Amino acid sequence: MQSEVRQAVIMVGGKGTRLMPLTLTRPKPAMPVLDKPFLKYLMESMISAGIEEIFLACGYKSDVLAQSIGDGSEMGVRIIYSDEDTPLGTGGAIKKLEDRLDPVFLAANGDTLTSVDIAAQIREHFSSRAVVTVSLSEVDDPSSYGVVRTDGTGRILEFQDKPKREEAISNLVNSGVYVVDKRCLARIPENSFYDFSKELFPLLIAEGEKLQGHMAKGIWIDIGRPHDLIRMNLVMAERLYSRYDWSSRVEDSDIRGVAYIGEGCSVRSSDISESVISKGCVVDSSDLKGSLVMGGCRVCGAYVKNSILGEGCILGEGCRVVDSVLGDGTVVDAGRNVDGLVG
Repeated sequence: MQSEVRQAVIMVGGKGTRLMPLTLTRPKPAMPVLDKPFLKYLMESMISAGIEEIFLACGYKSDVLAQSIGDGSEMGVRIIYSDEDTPLGTGGAIKKLEDRLDPVFLAANGDTLTSVDIAAQIREHFSSRAVVTVSLSEVDDPSSYGVVRTDGTGRILEFQDKPKREEAISNLVNSGVYVVDKRCLARIPENSFYDFSKELFPLLIAEGEKLQGHMAKGIWIDIGRPHDLIRMNLVMAERLYSRYDWSSRVEDSDIRGVAYIGEGCSVRSSDISESVISKGCVVDSSDLKGSLVMGGCRVCGAYVKNSILGEGCILGEGCRVVDSVLGDGTVVDAGRNVDGLVG
């Protein structure tokens, strides 16, 4: 019985509209998490499970994504970019690659950060003899996700898309990593927009095919909204840098809670709390709380709370930025208050 999977398809074609204006200049999978495109974290977990070849099903700003991710040689994997002229959905994007895929392959949504044990999920796929094995996560509020109901053995019985909280059939949600038998793709029409979880999976269940759920423990964050991107950065900072000494990049400053300060940063006379400051930033005499500052920003004498500053932003003396998302290169003049701005 086959027990190894060497190929993966990652769906990275979305426009990331809820992350505007940050996605005006980069696709969602290239968003920085601790100065690294967050898609690389998913790819690294795949590689550790034995994946040798990764297809990126691209759409929006695929050229920028390719510049950010590269050809995979530095990670020891082969990356192949598959561009869509028109959106095909998750199922249609994989159908386009059907002739190039092995009998069993891995598939994943490219907009989540997860610590699912992919090797364990692959083992469960073969031991359960399912046609698809879906990673599942428990959440408090499933209303924004695809909800799943299983039996006592983990077999998936039903899917429910973004129900009202009180109508959800469970608190288990599809967390976007799949082990797939290629024969399932025969159900997907050629050159058509088709959704994996909304159309293919319910069809397979109706036909009596077995779909297995694999419980994913640990990190699972959907990067759909700005506060998710901040949270993703803080979760990884806590995981990777909880005991790190930032003194070489900080002078006369107070750092509280989870933090990350990138290479080439200068942080002076500032108060940093639960924030991530990316590489090449200058922060002087400022107060940052619960925020993400992307690369090359200058923040001098400013107050920033629960906000994201895109690359190369400049904040003048005495300005306040609260609950806002500023696009790359935004300049906030001295003394100006910005509250709830997305732009």
